[in-house]
Amino acid sequence: MGTVHSVGDTVGDGKSTFADGAEVPRVVIVDDHRLFRSGVRGELGDAVEVVGEAGDVDAAVRVITEHHPDLVLLDVHLPGGGGVEVLRRVLAKHPDIRFLALSVSDAAEDVIGVVRGGARGYVTKTISGKELADAIVRVADGDAVFSPRLAGFVLDAFSATDAPPMDPELDRLTQREREVLRLIARGYAYKEVAKELFISVKTVETHVSSVLRKLQLSNRHELSRWATARKLV
Repeated sequence: MGTVHSVGDTVGDGKSTFADGAEVPRVVIVDDHRLFRSGVRGELGDAVEVVGEAGDVDAAVRVITEHHPDLVLLDVHLPGGGGVEVLRRVLAKHPDIRFLALSVSDAAEDVIGVVRGGARGYVTKTISGKELADAIVRVADGDAVFSPRLAGFVLDAFSATDAPPMDPELDRLTQREREVLRLIARGYAYKEVAKELFISVKTVETHVSSVLRKLQLSNRHELSRWATARKLV
C-alpha cells in the first residue's frame, strides 16, 4: 500500500514511469461542468496528459474503459449516480485504475463514501493547480493524498468499529441539494453559492426551496440550525 500524503507535501525529485512508459500520468477528467473541466486542463498544463473527459456517470465509464488512464480525476456529485457509481462500475473490471476525487464538498460522508468506494485520494476545489498536479502524480504512482482537514475524516472512519449512522432526513436530499444546503448554512449568499457551484442564482433558489420543503423548515435560519446540529457545516 502506498504512502498517505497531505496536499502541500513536497514531491521528491525521482520520476515515475506510468502504464504506457510515459513520465507523466494519462488522466481522464470527470466533472459535470464543461467550463470547470477546461479550467482544470489549463491549470495542469503539461504536468499530465489528459486523454479524455466526461460529464456524467455513463459517459465517464465509457471514456475510462476506452482510454484506460493511469488516473481518473473524479467529481463526487455527478448525474447518473455520482462518483461512487463510477468507482463501482469501473473498478469491478479495471481494479488497476487509480481515482482521485476532486470536489467542492468537504463533508465527511462524501469523503468517506468515495474512499470506501475505492478512491485513493480526495482534494477540494480550493486546491492550486500545482498542488493538484502533485496530487495526481502521487496517486497515480500508488500513494494516497488528502487535503489536510479531510485526512482526519478517513482515519476516524476506518478506525471506528461501526459505520456512521444513516440520517433519513438527509437521505431525502439529492447530492446537489446537500451542496447548496452546506453553503447556505455557512452563510453564503445566493450569488456566492451560484459562483461556487457553477450554477445560476435561479437554480440555487430552486434547490433551497426544495430543501426547505423536504426538511419541513421555514427559512434559511432554521436550515442553518438544522445543518449545524448534524455537524454538516
